[in-house]
Amino acid sequence: MQAVQREIAQQLKVQPPFADAAALQAEVARRVAFIKQCLNNARLKTLVLGISGGVDSLTAALLAQRAINELRSETGDQAYCFIAVRLPYQVQHDEHDAQACLEVIKPDELHTVDIAPAVRALAAEVKALENGKPTLVDFVVGNTKARMRMVAQYTIAGARGGLVIGTDHAAEAVMGFFTKFGDGACDLAPLSGLVKHQVRDIARSFGAPQSLVEKVPTADLEDLEPGKPDEASHGVSYVQIDAFLHGLPVSEEAFEIITSTYQKTQHKRVQPFAP
Repeated sequence: MQAVQREIAQQLKVQPPFADAAALQAEVARRVAFIKQCLNNARLKTLVLGISGGVDSLTAALLAQRAINELRSETGDQAYCFIAVRLPYQVQHDEHDAQACLEVIKPDELHTVDIAPAVRALAAEVKALENGKPTLVDFVVGNTKARMRMVAQYTIAGARGGLVIGTDHAAEAVMGFFTKFGDGACDLAPLSGLVKHQVRDIARSFGAPQSLVEKVPTADLEDLEPGKPDEASHGVSYVQIDAFLHGLPVSEEAFEIITSTYQKTQHKRVQPFAP
């Protein structure tokens, strides 16, 4: 079991546990430097990120805003900017959490785009959805929501000459828990290789309140099951996923769920097929 765990962890470039607070801060600094280097390499000055109200986008945003603050300080160029984007589908049920995240992040700019009109208009034009099973239609439209959110972010990034930040990390990557070409699409993924509790630890180190750090994660894409916890979809907890990725013992059931899901979702983690 451990050999399989090590192989998967290596493929996902999982970072070892933080030995202490100094190691955590060193990792924060490394990832902030990575964001700055991505901007410099692209010769751009703007970062765009959708804020959902969950700890992943909160943590990525905190890293992004720090990177922008440092670039402004180091260069004296006030053109560097972090744009946070709210992307609700009509009214988000946990909007209060999203607003609480924004209070912690203090982004340079905030934009709100309601994706509902675009999602509904597209769904109405897709004849294949007509008379489909309600659960299937709900699932498909849920993925459309995720893709429309990324369309909105890239539209803003295109208009402002910026890069789009993704929030994928190792605990989601191993489960393929992202929408292909939706939240899985981005220009840079500063949380890559971290497990869930490391993402939480980084958010906590920035002073984020416990209510946001430990909030139950949800993709919240399905109308039939609003606010459905990620772990209900996984069939295993993030504690078990994190333990698996760090090579710690897990139950046989958890091992089977994680490894089989990893294999089934491999297509999400590779480039498109080509001859």
